[in-house]
Amino acid sequence: MFRLFTIFLLFSAVYAKHEIYEGASVYELEVENEAQSKVVSMLEDQLALDVWSHPGPSRSGMILVPKNSKEEFAYKLRLAGIKFRTTVDNVKEQLDLEDRLLAAAAASSRIPSESDSKAALPLDRVYQWEEVEAYMQRLARAYPDKVTLVSGGISFEGRPINYLRISTTNFQDSSKPVVFMQSLLHCREWIGQAATLYALEKLLVDNTESDLINNIDWIIVPTANPDGYVHTHEANRYWRKNRKDGLFINDICMGVDLNRNYDIFWSTESSNSVCSDTFHGRAPFSEPETAVTKKILDEHTDRIELFLDIHSFGSYVLYGYGSGQLPSNGLALHLVGVLIGEAIDAVKLRTNPNYTVGNVALTLYPASGSSQDYAQSLGIPYSYTLELPAYRGSATLTGFLVDPEFVEQAGYETWEGIKAGARFALNSYRTRKGIH
Repeated sequence: MFRLFTIFLLFSAVYAKHEIYEGASVYELEVENEAQSKVVSMLEDQLALDVWSHPGPSRSGMILVPKNSKEEFAYKLRLAGIKFRTTVDNVKEQLDLEDRLLAAAAASSRIPSESDSKAALPLDRVYQWEEVEAYMQRLARAYPDKVTLVSGGISFEGRPINYLRISTTNFQDSSKPVVFMQSLLHCREWIGQAATLYALEKLLVDNTESDLINNIDWIIVPTANPDGYVHTHEANRYWRKNRKDGLFINDICMGVDLNRNYDIFWSTESSNSVCSDTFHGRAPFSEPETAVTKKILDEHTDRIELFLDIHSFGSYVLYGYGSGQLPSNGLALHLVGVLIGEAIDAVKLRTNPNYTVGNVALTLYPASGSSQDYAQSLGIPYSYTLELPAYRGSATLTGFLVDPEFVEQAGYETWEGIKAGARFALNSYRTRKGIH
């Protein structure tokens, strides 16, 4: 009876949320030339559009359009001869549905207690920031010989940016490469959490492949943007940036796109406008969240062989540079990216597309100041952004929204790709260092 009452309260609460998306719609666009692409970019700024995926000559794009802008948006698309169709009539209805599905999953899920602290978090839903923080603390207590909980810094709103170092030799064995993983740098991309939590489970709680922890050290940052992530749960589901305020315009026009704030081609393929979702901030590493990554990379650059930044949505393994220039090891980057993508494709849902591997600028769009590019620029040999897919098996949830039925599958299939990349990184590191 108590559980039924709890579910009722959770369901009731969701209806008070997401009012700003009442009547907003999602459109799928196709552009045929550069002129049409420029029209879309112009409308993005003029009408405060939220571009989920950029349209290109060989791919469609998805754009969220506020209710009051839909008429003008459609008119100007027709004027430019751009083909489009509505895929979601009322975004709020999808947001309410996601809340109901996740609330039901949370009500029926059992988080391990201190008495069974070695148990993993059930991968049947998305977890709040506080829950993930508590889980990392439990892992550090349960596996003191393998896990170190590190406080990397403090977010703009004062939350700790914690991460785990996983090693059987306390990071003292320089013959072992390091694999770095982070998720939720773009905080609305919730499905990325499944990848980092699944990795923690398979490295610690349910490890059946001992080489992955005996021969490799790991750094895992489950919540790279804690303030933004909390905000997506409490106020604005589609918030992308951090929560930096100060000399900004208002509560809507605030925040920095953390994946445009790293010191690599900074500000060249991003926005100077605070109101833009790709606002790069006032200087490279101006944000405490990106400074944490910099600190980690500075400390371990000589041993990090594989860098993975987990995002959504799409089915992509992307590498640098965001300018379109290829790193000196571009061919090797592509081949290892294919290795990762094929490992995921072998176990993915058949309804989802195969992973596409390529340079981010040539495959999607130019982007500057990304974590992936920064890691590559430091000499980390294999640096990637993984874009996890939306759950195509759901007829009602699209884009960044998460169906709890897909969470464990997303973690599982992504882990298969990560394993393939990690094992290649191990052999590559040993060869580079002359270790036999």
